[in-house]
Amino acid sequence: MNDPSRPTETPASSELDQLPDRDREETAEWRASLDAVVRNAGPERAAYLMRRVHEFAEASGTPLPPLLSSDYINTVPAAAQPAFDGDLEMESRITALNRWNAAAMVTRASRLGLGGHISTYASAAWLYEIGFNHFFRGKNADGSGDQLFLQGHASPGIYARVFLEGRLSATQLDGFRREAGGRGLPSYPHPRRLPWLWEFPTVSMGLGPLSAVYQARFNRYLHARGIKDTSASRVWAFLGDGETDEPESLAALTLASREGLDNLTFVVNCNLQRLDGPVRSNSKIVQELEARFRGAGWNVVKTLWGEAWDPLLARDTTGDLVRRLGHVPDAQLQTLAVRDAPYIRENFFTGDALSALSASLSDAQVVDLFENSRGGHEPLKVYAAYRAAVEHRGAPTVVLAQTVKGHTLGPAFESRNANHQMKKLTMAQFRALRDVLDLPIPDSALAGDQVPFWHPGEDAPEVRYLRERRAGLGGPLPLRRVTSTPLPEPPAKPFEALEKGSGHQEIATTMALVRLVKDLMRDERTGARWVPIVPDEARTFGMESLFPTAGIYAPQGQTYDPVDADQLLHYKESAGGQLLIEGITEAGSVAEFTAAATSYATHGEPMIPFYIFYAMFGFQRTGDQFWALGDQMGRGFVVGGTAGRTTMTGEGLQHGDGHSHLLAATNPAAVSYDPAFAYEIAVIVRDGLRRMYGERPENVFYYLTVYNEPKLQPAMPAVPGIEEGIVRGIYRFRPAEPGAAGPRLQVLSSGTAVHWALRAQDLLAADWGVHADVWSVTSWTELRRDAMRADDARTRGEERTPFVTEALAGAPGPVLAVSDWMRQVPDQISQWIEQDYYSLGTDGFGLSDTREDVRRYFRVDAESIVVSALDRLARTGQILPATVGQARARYGLDR
Repeated sequence: MNDPSRPTETPASSELDQLPDRDREETAEWRASLDAVVRNAGPERAAYLMRRVHEFAEASGTPLPPLLSSDYINTVPAAAQPAFDGDLEMESRITALNRWNAAAMVTRASRLGLGGHISTYASAAWLYEIGFNHFFRGKNADGSGDQLFLQGHASPGIYARVFLEGRLSATQLDGFRREAGGRGLPSYPHPRRLPWLWEFPTVSMGLGPLSAVYQARFNRYLHARGIKDTSASRVWAFLGDGETDEPESLAALTLASREGLDNLTFVVNCNLQRLDGPVRSNSKIVQELEARFRGAGWNVVKTLWGEAWDPLLARDTTGDLVRRLGHVPDAQLQTLAVRDAPYIRENFFTGDALSALSASLSDAQVVDLFENSRGGHEPLKVYAAYRAAVEHRGAPTVVLAQTVKGHTLGPAFESRNANHQMKKLTMAQFRALRDVLDLPIPDSALAGDQVPFWHPGEDAPEVRYLRERRAGLGGPLPLRRVTSTPLPEPPAKPFEALEKGSGHQEIATTMALVRLVKDLMRDERTGARWVPIVPDEARTFGMESLFPTAGIYAPQGQTYDPVDADQLLHYKESAGGQLLIEGITEAGSVAEFTAAATSYATHGEPMIPFYIFYAMFGFQRTGDQFWALGDQMGRGFVVGGTAGRTTMTGEGLQHGDGHSHLLAATNPAAVSYDPAFAYEIAVIVRDGLRRMYGERPENVFYYLTVYNEPKLQPAMPAVPGIEEGIVRGIYRFRPAEPGAAGPRLQVLSSGTAVHWALRAQDLLAADWGVHADVWSVTSWTELRRDAMRADDARTRGEERTPFVTEALAGAPGPVLAVSDWMRQVPDQISQWIEQDYYSLGTDGFGLSDTREDVRRYFRVDAESIVVSALDRLARTGQILPATVGQARARYGLDR
């Protein structure tokens, strides 16, 4: 028999067995103590003690792995809540006014069929108000103030607050979602549509949180490099719990913790609902998120329950209430928010201990627990959570705030699965809302069919209070302010080097562009403002020479000896490094690019981001982010390296980009070029710097595609108007031999295809007596946009000829266009060409082989161009049809 006086021997875990135990007797005593607790007080008590001991050890600095989840209660207990430094009654009246005007705005728009969202802001109102009144720093303070990534569906509440503040009029509120006249308000945070107010577009769910992480990181980058003191700036990202299912929302959590971004706070509005139902119907999204954030190294602050729960939790000596809260799934919590007291007593307060706890509560108090007393609806709880967030050091913080979607809007809205699609309140519902919010709106104001906006007056105490709070925090927010000055014109020498050509050396246009940027980074006036961003392919693009000179940004510096330290181009990380090597993350790279590209507005410091990536993994993978970049009015250079469908030898289908220019053409802010030669790159980059950073900066970004195929780079021809042609999209690179007799045609080509066109030009003349002019088309898209502007001008009665029409006017023969892109790319300009027009391209999936064989496969090699050119001439009667068949046989294209 076992001796009960001796410690019970329990098996050690296999992991601990690997560590030598210097005091086995002490270990056995600890195990025996735990066993005794289990026997005498039950496993729940044992778990409680272990958790408290673990928390104490963690707080005292004992190196233990963190707990991934905590009890389903508030992180900050009632006894530890800080003193509130505001007027709670006044802030309640302000919040009530904002709730009313937000609902009125959406309802008025919805009666015109324009829609809108009410319920999200209704759940999150206090999450914003506490921030605006106590935490969010404006741009009039030192530094750049705070950056706010506000939840897109909550925009009506933000507009309502700005209206109360006096920065929007009732007429503008009435123009919600009515922008065509130029005086309305955009549906969501759109900086391009309302550039004085919104800084960050966030309604493409998932991109806001990702951008917020990289914004916080870029703030540190600017500070570390001595460009701007951002030490007082904090990034706040507001998102819904349903939004966290977007992979981008949580994609960069470990980056934020790894770099200790304690200047970053996420606020997750956990109303437990996505757009059509519960976020986690059979489990708990708050606990899931807590585990994910804690596991990623974040500080987690939960504010789940209001003060009505505090006395109940204080009396929960058995832990039954805490366990019950932890077990009830989200869908049931949603149901409890709309049911009556008997249902709640029967389905939540089960068992003797919980029944006893609820016995002292009235039915109204029982209902209030779930309908109203959520942590995110109580200002003191939110204030305590935010205070804990901003005072935490060494890691980012997430605030998980539980709310009820549609809170205060009445039983038709609150916690209903359909409330995302419910766009308006009836007048009877507005009367009920007025009473719930205790607003002094008379019945006579609600007698008509149109609900009024309500403003207490410019001198009302609520308005004065709101403005005073914002003045004390550094001015109004949200606010977008552009105060940057133009950058000096870059030196001419780096551009002239490319314009001279490469002599007898073959270099790829990728290398030519990298050389140009490297030389521009040496400029004393503007070199420090270049921000090279690479998603883990710097050596692919020949950028390793920047490692030892510019350094790779790493906030902790280089804490190891690099394996290649003895080499000239060794890997060098530095706290003041200039390169951003993002790892294998195109999404993270675009987020970083966006932060740098909008620094001219966010921080008043224009930066020149240079983001280079595999072309195939650019616009296709992160097109939504590029759209948001355009909305945010970012400026900089985006570079698709190893471009084209056929230049990636051996890589095959998933690496061959034949369509990114088509995707880029859909983005109005993207100025796209497909240069063939180094000197074209020089002209394009110089013009881009002028347009984006000159005296009259434009809100565009440049997309250049460059190739990894080494070629002799010619000097820039001394052709009149060549620079204008390069910038506007087309110029004649090599005309046919002057005075040559015979059939004529025009060959238009871009990028690496120019080289195929030049060889085809030689074959046509030597083998068939046909003479072609070869044109370099640097931008099919810019030619199309110019032509569309000309069409638009004609609708206004102005006579204007598209540049491409003018360039080709009177050119003899048909026009044949060829590129390493889908035919839709050159076909963009077809309707503005007066001659017979035909295109060749690389439609379909790519494949692995030599460049020559893949180009023959797509029928875009020089010989294929010749056959297509002869075919077009035969169709126009300039040569005999039999000649086409002869050419096919001669070049092996009949097989």
